[in-house]
Amino acid sequence: AGRLELEYIDFDLEQVLQNLADMILFRANEKDLELIFDIGPDVPLSLMGDPLRLEQVLVNLVNNAVKFTEKGYVIVKVKVRSSESEKTELLFEVEDTGIGLKDEQKNNLFKSFSQADISTSRKYGGSGLGLAICKRITQMMEGEIWVESEYGKGSTFYFTVRMDKQLIQKKDQ
Repeated sequence: AGRLELEYIDFDLEQVLQNLADMILFRANEKDLELIFDIGPDVPLSLMGDPLRLEQVLVNLVNNAVKFTEKGYVIVKVKVRSSESEKTELLFEVEDTGIGLKDEQKNNLFKSFSQADISTSRKYGGSGLGLAICKRITQMMEGEIWVESEYGKGSTFYFTVRMDKQLIQKKDQ
């Protein structure tokens, strides 16, 4: 309804990723999928922004990855794309060994009420709103979202966000 607003608070990225793992791990284990987190050594963990919206994007992408993957793994990677003294641009990647997408399916993926195709919707469920909301959130966080995929071999969803660094970093950073 266009009423999406961002919060601006101190948060710990590690806690966001732990919440994600807690939500997804059971379902991944049920399917015997390996859930892997790969956080770059230079990624700042003490950030300012909207942790719940960031978590919402990650949960949606990782849930989809688990949903469309029958065997193999799902990897969540976080890297620094660029960094300034007070801001950082983070690149998140959610890679899976799932069913992948055909080229024509990728074109409408981030539009509201759009899914890869009707048979996918019938088999896996979902409203087709999740990726459109993810796109809106990433744009509000001065970022973008895109996908690279090969049909039958899996997909990698990428998104960037710009966050402020907390002025007082934790001692381990």
